[in-house]
Amino acid sequence: MTPDEILQGLYDQTLVGNAPAVLDLTNAGLDAGMAPETLLFDALIPSLEEVGARFERGDFFVPEMLIAGRAMAGALARLRPLLAETGVQTLGTFVMGTVKGDVHDIGKNLVNIMLEGAGFHVIDLGVQVSPEKFVDAIRTHKPDIVGFSAFLTTTMPMFKANINALVKAGLRDQVIVMVGGAPVTQEYADAVGADGYAADASAAVKKAKDLMQRRRVMAGT
Repeated sequence: MTPDEILQGLYDQTLVGNAPAVLDLTNAGLDAGMAPETLLFDALIPSLEEVGARFERGDFFVPEMLIAGRAMAGALARLRPLLAETGVQTLGTFVMGTVKGDVHDIGKNLVNIMLEGAGFHVIDLGVQVSPEKFVDAIRTHKPDIVGFSAFLTTTMPMFKANINALVKAGLRDQVIVMVGGAPVTQEYADAVGADGYAADASAAVKKAKDLMQRRRVMAGT
C-alpha cells in the first residue's frame, strides 16, 4: 500500500469503527516508515472530526460515535508512546472524572476518546471522584481544564462542591472548569459557576478548544 492509501484507509475504517483494520493500518503505516504524527493529523483526527460533524447533523448517533472512538483509541494506544518521543505538542491537558456518588462512565469515556483524538492529553480519574481527589489531581498534573461528569440529578450538586473545593485550595483561577452529563443544562452550569458546558462529546471538544483559545487570548492581553 502507498502512504496515501494507508491514510485513506485509516480515515475510512475509523469512520465506520473497524478497530482491527484501524490498528492493522496504523502498524502498516509505521512499518512503511510513516511518521506517527502524519497518521494522527492526516487521517485519524480528520476522521473523528467527520464523526462529530455527522453526529451534529443527525447522521450518526451515540453507538456510531462509540465504535469510531474505540477504533481511534486502539490506534492512539499504539501511537501515544511514539508521539511522546517525537515531542508532538498537545492542545492541552484535561483532567476528567465522574463526580462522587456517581458510577456512570460511558459518556465520560466517549468524551475522553474524542478529546484525545482531537489532541488533548487526558487524565481520567474514573468514577466516584471526590472533591479532594480532583484538587490533588489538579495540583499534581496542572491541567488546563478539569471536567466534572454527572449522570444522576442527585449527584449534580457535587459540581458546586467541587468548585468550592477548588476555591478553598486556591486553584479555581488556575483551571478551566467544564461540566456535562445527561441531566445537566447550560443554565445549571452557569448557576454553579462552571466555565463551560457541553451536551455531548462532539460539543465538548469544540467547547474545550474554544475555552483554551479564549484563555490564551486573555493571557496575551
